[in-house]
Amino acid sequence: MLRRSLSRLVAFLLEPLAWPCSRSALVMMSHLLPPQLHCWQCHMDANSPQCAGEEKRVGTRTVVVGHRPVSEADAYVAQKFCDNRIVSSKYTVWNFLPKNLFEQFRRIANFYFLIIFLVQVIVDTPTSPVTSGLPLFFVITVTAIKQGYEDWLRHRADNEVNKSNVFIIENAKQVQKESEKIKVGDIVEVKADETFPCDLIFLASSSTDGTCYVTTASLDGESNFKTHYAVRDTTVLCTDEAIDSLTATIECEQPQPDLYKFVGRIIMHRSNQEPVARSLGPENLLLKGATLKNTKKIYGVAVYTGMETKMALNYQGKSQKRSAVEKSINAFLIVYLCILLSKATVCTTLKYVWQSNPFNDEPWYNEKTKKERETFKVLRMFTDFLSFMVLFNFIIPVSMYVTVEMQKFLGSFFISWDKEMYDEEMEEGALVNTSDLNEELGQVEFVFTDKTGTLTENSMEFIECCIDGHKYKGCISEVDGFSQTDGTLKYYGKAEKSREELFLRALCLCHTVRIKQADQVDGLIGHPECKNTYISSSPDEIALVKGAEKYGFTFLGLENDFMKIRNQKNETEMYQLLHTLNFDPVRRRMSVIVRTTTGKLLLFCKGADSSIFPRVQQEEIQQTKVHVDRNALDGYRTLCVAFKELTQKEYDRIDRQLNEAKMALQDREEKMAKVFEDTEADMHLIGATAVEDRLQEQSAETIEALHAAGMKVWVLTGDKMETAKSTCYACRLFQTSTELLELTARVVGESERKEDRLHELLMDYHKRLIQDVPKPRGSLKRSWTLSQEYGLIIDGSTLSLILNPSQDSSSSHYKNIFLQICLKCTAVLCCRMAPLQKAQIVRMVKNTKGSPITLSIGDGANDVSMILEAHVGIGIKGKEGRQAARNSDYAVPKFKHLRKLLLAHGHLYYVRIAHLVQYFFYKNLCFILPQFLYQFFCGFSQQPLYDAAYLTMYNICFTSLPILAYSLLEQHINIDTLTSDPQLYMKVSDNAMLQWRPFLYWTFLGAFEGLVFFFGVYFLFQNSSLEDNGKVFGNWTFGTIVFTVLVFTVTLKTGIFDLPILVSYKRIENGYVKTEDALTNLAERYPLRIL
Repeated sequence: MLRRSLSRLVAFLLEPLAWPCSRSALVMMSHLLPPQLHCWQCHMDANSPQCAGEEKRVGTRTVVVGHRPVSEADAYVAQKFCDNRIVSSKYTVWNFLPKNLFEQFRRIANFYFLIIFLVQVIVDTPTSPVTSGLPLFFVITVTAIKQGYEDWLRHRADNEVNKSNVFIIENAKQVQKESEKIKVGDIVEVKADETFPCDLIFLASSSTDGTCYVTTASLDGESNFKTHYAVRDTTVLCTDEAIDSLTATIECEQPQPDLYKFVGRIIMHRSNQEPVARSLGPENLLLKGATLKNTKKIYGVAVYTGMETKMALNYQGKSQKRSAVEKSINAFLIVYLCILLSKATVCTTLKYVWQSNPFNDEPWYNEKTKKERETFKVLRMFTDFLSFMVLFNFIIPVSMYVTVEMQKFLGSFFISWDKEMYDEEMEEGALVNTSDLNEELGQVEFVFTDKTGTLTENSMEFIECCIDGHKYKGCISEVDGFSQTDGTLKYYGKAEKSREELFLRALCLCHTVRIKQADQVDGLIGHPECKNTYISSSPDEIALVKGAEKYGFTFLGLENDFMKIRNQKNETEMYQLLHTLNFDPVRRRMSVIVRTTTGKLLLFCKGADSSIFPRVQQEEIQQTKVHVDRNALDGYRTLCVAFKELTQKEYDRIDRQLNEAKMALQDREEKMAKVFEDTEADMHLIGATAVEDRLQEQSAETIEALHAAGMKVWVLTGDKMETAKSTCYACRLFQTSTELLELTARVVGESERKEDRLHELLMDYHKRLIQDVPKPRGSLKRSWTLSQEYGLIIDGSTLSLILNPSQDSSSSHYKNIFLQICLKCTAVLCCRMAPLQKAQIVRMVKNTKGSPITLSIGDGANDVSMILEAHVGIGIKGKEGRQAARNSDYAVPKFKHLRKLLLAHGHLYYVRIAHLVQYFFYKNLCFILPQFLYQFFCGFSQQPLYDAAYLTMYNICFTSLPILAYSLLEQHINIDTLTSDPQLYMKVSDNAMLQWRPFLYWTFLGAFEGLVFFFGVYFLFQNSSLEDNGKVFGNWTFGTIVFTVLVFTVTLKTGIFDLPILVSYKRIENGYVKTEDALTNLAERYPLRIL
C-alpha cells in the first residue's frame, strides 16, 4: 500500500515536468520507478491503448514535430533535450590547467618526480629544487602544449560544424539559423550535396516517390549510394507550407550508437479523424554527417541532436591498447627504482658508519647547532635517506616518456607517407588511427584474416547458375539455351521454360538494387550496355541482377512500389512490392513478397544453402546440392533461390504480423525475426547461382611471406567450407602436402553422440600432433613447424560445442586440447563463423600461455569485433564499407600492403624504440653512477658531483635530440631487404631486444662506463696542480670533466648501435645467423661505424 501511494506521488510530481532525455537518468529512473512509470515520457499509462504491447518499454522519447501540440486544449511543455552543439574537445579555457595536470600526474613517473621536487622544497637536500623541477616542468609543459594544440584543433573543427548555417521551417517560412541552435522537433530543410546537421526522420523530398540518395562515407566509409524512404503519409508534403501543417508526434528509442538500428513510430493527427501510426526504421533515419545526393531537397524532423547523434556516440568509448614495450618499460623502471633505493640505503648506512667516529661526525670546523643535536636520530636518518634519493633520482628517465611519445607520433607519418602503400585506383594510402602500437607491428605471431574482401577482391562476377539441377553457363536465347546437367546424368538438357523464367524473375525481384541514370550519378559501377546504373550496398546483388540480364531478364527499376522488369520477349512486367524481408547475418537470407498483375501473391527468397535447404522440400535439395558443392570446390560464392505461392489469407496474416512487429518499440528485431522465420518456411527450391570473387593481387605471396616470417595465419570466414578451402589453396595457406584435419558438422555428425564423436576426434588429433611427435631441440618459441605440415578446418557449430560444452558432459577440457592442436598446425581455417565467434577465437589465442601478439585484419562490419579484440587491428578500405577501417588501429588499401607494414615498418619501429628505451636507461645509469661513487670520497655528505645546470639539462638538451633523430631515421637493414627476406622478422620477434639479457647487457655496460668515467678522471687528478702557475683544480672542474666525457661518449654511442643487436640475434636464433657473418654484413653496410 505504501509503495502504491509513493508511486502515485512520484507520478504526480513527474507528470508536468516532461523531463529531459539523459540516457543515464532514464536508466536510473527505470530501476527506481514502478513499471507503470516506465512509459512516463509519453504522458500516458502503460496500460492505455496507445501503449498496447509496450509494457516493458523503457528509455523512449516523444518528439513533437514542429513543436505543435496535438491538441490546443493540451498544455504543451517543451522537453529539454540536448542542444545540437558538437563537443569533441576535452578541455575548456577554465578547466584546461587543472584537468591536464591531473591527467599528467596520474602517470607514475611524473608523480614520482613531483614527490622528489616537493621533498627538495621541504627538506634540506644537497641539490636545488630546480634540478628536478625544471625537467619535470619541461616534460609537463611540452605535453600540455601538444595536448592543448590538439584540443584547439578540435575546438576549431567543432566551431566549423556548430556555426554552419541551416534552414528551419517555422510558420511556413524558411528561417536561417546556426546548426548548434537546432532543437529536437525542428523541421529542417537540407539541399543537395549538403550534410545532415543532426539525426533526422525523413518526412518528404523533392522526389515524388518520397526517396532520397545518401552517402555515409564520413560515418562508415561506404561510397555506394543508399536509398532512404520518407514516411508514406508525408511524402506529399513537399513544400514549406505543406510540411508546416503537419501535426504529429514521434516515439522512438533513446540514443544509441548502432548506425544500422533504429526503432520508432510516428503518430499523425488529422482533424476529425483517427490518428494514423506508422513504423519507423533505419531506412527512415538520416544520420548526421551523411550527405544528400541526387535529390534537390528533403524535409526532416530532428530526433537526435548534438552529442546524442549516432555519429557523436560512435566516436566515444574505444578501448585503449597497450604494447609489450610499455610493459617492458614498467618492468625496467622497477629494477632501476630498486637500484635507486639500494644506492640511497647504502649511502645512508655508510654515512652513519662514517659518523660513528666523533671526529667525522662533528669536526672542529663544522660544529653542529643545538637544533641538530636535539633532532631524533631516526628522523635524521630518514631525512638523509630522502636527500640521497633526491641526489640519485636522475637514474629514473622522466624525459623518456616524452621522447617515446614523440617518436611514436612522428614515426607514424612514415606509414602514411609510404608511396608503395598507396592505391591509385582508390586514391588512398595507409591510415594510422593510433600511433601507440607502431612497435607491436614487429612482434606479431598470429594473423587472423577475413576471406571475402580481404583475401579476395569482393568484386563479384556472375559465372553460372543452376535451375532444377541443370547448369546454365553463357547466354540463352528465347528459343533454346545451353545447359549441362550436374550429377550422374551424362546428357545435356534444360529445365522447363516456366522454371527458367521463374528463376530469372526471382533474380530480378529479390534484391534491394535501385537504378539511377548514369549521367546523374558519379563514381558508380555503370552497366556497359545501357544508360542505367545499378546502385546497391552489396556487390553480390548487382552481380545477380546483371546475371539475370545476361539471360534476357532486365530489371528496370522501382516506381511507386511497383518493380518493373523486361522479359526475353521484350515485354515489360509489373510487380507490386508488398514487403521486403531484409538480409541480416543471422538469417543469412532475404526475401520479397510481390503481387503480380493477375493478383497472384509470390514470395521469393535467396540466401546461403545452409539457410535455404532446411526451409524447402527435402526431395528438391539433392539435384541442386550437387551443383552448389561443385561450385564451392571451384571457389565460387553460392546462393540458393526458392519461392512459394501465398494465398490471400496467408498474406493477410503475414501482413498483420509484420505491421505489428514493425510498430513495436521494444524487442522489434526479435519479433520481426520470428515473423520472418514463420514466413520463410515450406518453400520450393528453384536453383542456385555461382558468383566469382577473384583473389586479390599478391595475396598468396603475402601469406607465404608471413609464414616465412614465423607468423601463423588463420582464416576466419562466414563462407561455407568448400568455398573457403578452395580459396585457402589458391592463396597458398594450404599446400598440396598439407594434411588437413577436419572438425566440422559433417565429420562430427548431428546425432546425440556428437560430443562423444568430437572427443574421439580431438584425442586422435592430439595424439597425432603432440604425443607422437618428439619434442624439438632448443627452446625457440616459434619452432612450431613439424616434419609433416598440418592444417585444421573447423566450422561454427563445432566451435560452439568446444567453447560452450553442455553442462552434463565431461568436455570442459575440450578447449585446451583444441588449442594445443591449433598451435601445432601451420594454418587454421574457421568457416561458417559468426562475428562473435571470430572474436572468441582471437581472445582464446591471445590469452594462451606466453600471451602471443595477435593481429586481426578484415574489411567489413562483421570483422570489427575481432579487430577490436586483437592486440593490433588492421582494417581494409574495401567495398563492404569502412566500419573495419574506422575501428582499426591501422588501415591499408589492400591485403598485400600487410607485408611491408609488418616486415619493414614493424621491424624498424621495434628496433628503433627498443634502442631508444635501452639507451635511456643506459645513459642515465652512466650519469648517476659517478655521483654515487663520489659519495665515497666526500664522507657521504650528499655533495653533488655535477653543477646544478648539468643536472637540469642533461636529459632535456644534451642527450635527448640525438637518440630521437636516431629512433626516427635509423635503418639498420635496407627496407627492400627486410621485405624480400621475411626470416629477418624473426630476429627481433618475441620482444627479443627488450628481454632481460639485453637489458642486463646495457645495464652492465652503463655501470662499466660510469666506473671508467669516474676513476679515469680520478687518476688523472692524482696530481691536482695541473697548471704551471700551481693553480689547483677543484670539485667543479672534476665534475665538469666527468660530465663532458660522459656526454661525448653516450652521444657517440648512438652511432654504433648495430653491435649490441648482434648479441640478441645470436641468442634468439641459436646459431641461425652467425656472428661472423653478421659482422661482415654490417661492415659492408656501415664501414665507418665498425672502424
